[in-house]
Amino acid sequence: MTSTYGVDTPGRSRSLLTRSRILEAARQELGRDPDSSLGDIAEAAGVVRRTVYGHFDGRAALVDGLVEDAARALRQALADPGAPGADAVTALARFVLAVWPVGDRYRMLLRLAPHDLGAERVTEVLAPARETAAAIIARGQRQGVFQTSVPADPLSRALEGHLLGLLECVNAGTWSDDGTRTAAAALIAVGVDGDLAVTRVRSLGRPEPVGA
Repeated sequence: MTSTYGVDTPGRSRSLLTRSRILEAARQELGRDPDSSLGDIAEAAGVVRRTVYGHFDGRAALVDGLVEDAARALRQALADPGAPGADAVTALARFVLAVWPVGDRYRMLLRLAPHDLGAERVTEVLAPARETAAAIIARGQRQGVFQTSVPADPLSRALEGHLLGLLECVNAGTWSDDGTRTAAAALIAVGVDGDLAVTRVRSLGRPEPVGA
């Protein structure tokens, strides 16, 4: 018997497109109102509730689909190593410029995390970013360009809180950024001179929005 696993048939392509449309509608509707129902999401996606249930068992599965998309986008953002041998200041600026568009696109998950996501799931999704940030900060401390009053791991978690806090401000409508000001602020937070931070970030250009 010939297996059709992985074969891109017209029916499978339509199914994937419908699934993507439902997830995009969920991202927008849950960003507008975290209590949006599956009916609201189905209407926004232009499908009936039965179609949503054909792809997702319920709200938890739908949210998990968004989390998977966010995790995949984060891994892709971190996959670009940038220029080889880059100093830690440049590396951290690139890191923030890479992850900010992902966080901005999926920031609605911050509102859902206390109820729909467990701490273990959040840790699993953020693990690659946490490891990368801690490694860059440790390198910067060894190079003498980052502050050393706080060890690398706690400092990287403080930086994570800084970034998540700014994303919460975007949710609240009190902050808007393409990532450049956020990257400069992150460099300043770890001890880089303000003028150098701004100059270094500007030299790297603006990040591309995720899903644009």
